[in-house]
Amino acid sequence: MYRIASVIILFSILVSCNNDITNLIWEENFDGNSLNENNWNFELGNGCPNLCGWGNNEMQLYTKNNHEVKDGLLTIKAKLKDSVYTSTRITTKNKFEFKYGKIEARAKLPVGKGLWPAFWMLGSNIDKVGWPKCGEIDILEYVGKEPGMVFTSLHTQDSHGDTINTKKSKIESIEEGFHVYAVNWTEDKIEFFIDNQLFYTFIPKSVKDDNIWPFNQRFYVIVNLAIGGNYGGPEVDNTIFPQEFIIDYIKVYSN
Repeated sequence: MYRIASVIILFSILVSCNNDITNLIWEENFDGNSLNENNWNFELGNGCPNLCGWGNNEMQLYTKNNHEVKDGLLTIKAKLKDSVYTSTRITTKNKFEFKYGKIEARAKLPVGKGLWPAFWMLGSNIDKVGWPKCGEIDILEYVGKEPGMVFTSLHTQDSHGDTINTKKSKIESIEEGFHVYAVNWTEDKIEFFIDNQLFYTFIPKSVKDDNIWPFNQRFYVIVNLAIGGNYGGPEVDNTIFPQEFIIDYIKVYSN
C-alpha cells in the first residue's frame, strides 16, 4: 500500500512539472556569447528626432556596445566617458509579443544616484495609437536616488499625467543579489510580484474601455538602463560608473 501511494505521489509531481513546462511559451536564457537578434532589437541613440531624451529627458545614448552576453547572463553596462553617458536598450517588438500570461525576469540591480534600470512592456499598437493610449506595464523600475524601493506601475490614457495605477514598495536589501520580478496578466486584472510575493493588483473599477484597459492586446518586452531624466534624475553621481544591470533570464507562461 505504501509503495502504491508513493508511485501515485511521484506521478502527480511529474504531471505537475510537465504542465509547468508546457505552459512555458517563451524564454530567453542569454546562452552563447552574443544577443540573439532573432528575439531582440536594439534601440539606439538619444531618441531624437521623434522622442528626444526618450520622452523623459534621459541623459544617455543607447549603443550596441554597452552590453555583454556571457555565462548565461545579459549584462547592461552604464558608462561615462568624456562627459557622455552610454547604455543599452533592447526590445522584442515585432519579434515576440504576447497577450495574457505570466512574465518574469531574474535580475540584479545596479546602484547609484541617477540610475534607472527597468523591465517593462508596451502595447504592440503603439505606432498606430501612440503612448499612453497603447498601454504600458512596468514590471520593475528602480531609481538609484531612492535606495531600497521598487516601483511597479501601469500607464494608460486614463491615468496620463498622473500615474495613479502604481505601487512603491520598500524591500530591504533589494540591491543585494538576484531577485525575481514578475507580472501575472489576465483579461480581468494585473498582479505584480517580487520573489513570489504579491505587491500590487490592478483591477479596473469602471467599464474597461481602451482608455482604462488597453491591456486586451499583445505587448512586447523592453529591458534598459537609463540615466537621469524625469524619473531617474536630475542629479547623477558621476563617481558610480561603470554600473551593471544583470539579467539571468526572462520567461513567459500562458495562463
